[in-house]
Amino acid sequence: MKNILSALSLVTVLGLTSCDRSLTIVNPNQVTTESFWKTSDDALAGVNSVYSTMHRGGISRWMPFYYIIRSDEGRSQSPATDIVNNMDQFLITDYNYGNAYGVWNDNYIGINRANQVINYLPAIQMDETLKQRYIGEAKFLRAMYYFHLVTLWGNVPLVLQVSVVGDRPSSATSAQVWAQIEKDLTEAAPVLPTTYASAELGRATRGAAYALLARSYMQQRKYTESLTPLQWLADGEGKGIYALTANYRDNFLISTENNRESIFEWQFQINPAETTDDDTETPNQNYGTSLAQFFGPPSIGWSDGEANRWPTREFYEPTTTGARDPRLEASFLFDSTNVKGPDSTLIYGQTFTQRYGRDNKRVWFRKFQNDHWKNEEGYRSPNNWRYIRYADVLLMYAEALNATGKTTQAYAYVDQVRRRAGLPTLTAARPGLTQDQFLAQLKHERVTELSGEGHRWNDLARWGDLGPQLASRDPAFSTFVKGKSELLPIPQLDRDLNPNLIQNPNY
Repeated sequence: MKNILSALSLVTVLGLTSCDRSLTIVNPNQVTTESFWKTSDDALAGVNSVYSTMHRGGISRWMPFYYIIRSDEGRSQSPATDIVNNMDQFLITDYNYGNAYGVWNDNYIGINRANQVINYLPAIQMDETLKQRYIGEAKFLRAMYYFHLVTLWGNVPLVLQVSVVGDRPSSATSAQVWAQIEKDLTEAAPVLPTTYASAELGRATRGAAYALLARSYMQQRKYTESLTPLQWLADGEGKGIYALTANYRDNFLISTENNRESIFEWQFQINPAETTDDDTETPNQNYGTSLAQFFGPPSIGWSDGEANRWPTREFYEPTTTGARDPRLEASFLFDSTNVKGPDSTLIYGQTFTQRYGRDNKRVWFRKFQNDHWKNEEGYRSPNNWRYIRYADVLLMYAEALNATGKTTQAYAYVDQVRRRAGLPTLTAARPGLTQDQFLAQLKHERVTELSGEGHRWNDLARWGDLGPQLASRDPAFSTFVKGKSELLPIPQLDRDLNPNLIQNPNY
């Protein structure tokens, strides 16, 4: 599916320029809406541009900071105080903070590109089944971009038509945004294939639509509604498509991308000519991700984002063989990534002791780094971001079953995840848990399975656990303000241009 990156230049430029109606001089070489959207090749290039938005810096670099570093599992000790204040410590004074605005802007670029596909493809004469599939892919991606916006900002503009200069959409309620996400995914799922040929691996599938639909229901605490898509994935047709990999770390290596555990992942590759975070400047488009550089340990990367130490202590439960949980080594780089300690732990080709000394207690996220094949990082990482894994689906299903009074049934899905890690099944280790006890256990299971994958912030929000009480394990939460810090401020730049946008509470 890496070849989805080809044939993007025309349509991505179109996606950024076609809405500018204020120009009075027409460039005859400019691709316009009137000259595009004519053929099936145009349709393919159009839908590929919606995927390409994931390569933009606001999404592939900065958005994970807000889901990972802003949560209690991450922190920042960056010398860039703007990152520390805005992305970790809830000290937001600039409502136009550039990195946040990049996330906002790039998600809306993706939405506008999706809107073009959804609005213009119906008029193209082409194979009808393929047309509906392309529209389904665009609806899936539009839902994904809105999922990011609603979970980070809450009441955001709901734009469903191609944007034109002068548009001033009003803020929608979160409920309205969630309803559109549900609608897009419900319409996308039936027209999306369950699998693709190898050349197209990575495109949105029916399983991806059902998984994101379930995640959206759960984030609203609609646990009963989430059961249907989760059942399709865990017990229905999806059970024959997806499975846990035998080796946990295979989910984070470039050599084992798009495996059976992957339900949807963002596709990255190296473009040697890349000189920009943009994805529209031929031939210099960004096809990779620089997050590995920004999360890399000192002397390897910038170390602008790193892990707190407390999650490493969640892995202390021994496996059935007495060994350590293998997910710890796969998840974190720290003084004991190797169980033998800092003299045996390798950090990009050197021991931890050689790089940082024996007493350094800092921890870095290992997933999606590249230490398994090279001894440095850079701005062109090809390591795919695994956006939805089957293990996450199994744990979501267990949570939904427990929340709807089916705690006994929920055990089996946690058991699958623990068994892969070599742990005793929960059925054997902790039988007879109450609903509240099971949820507490599940919170632990999601840390050990999913740390550093961008789910923690939304998990805490869904459980109602965001608050200053988290300062005991993440000091940044000492400045968290209930009723304010759950959401980011709507960018003031947009509010100055559009008086219909309402600022979030207490900003």
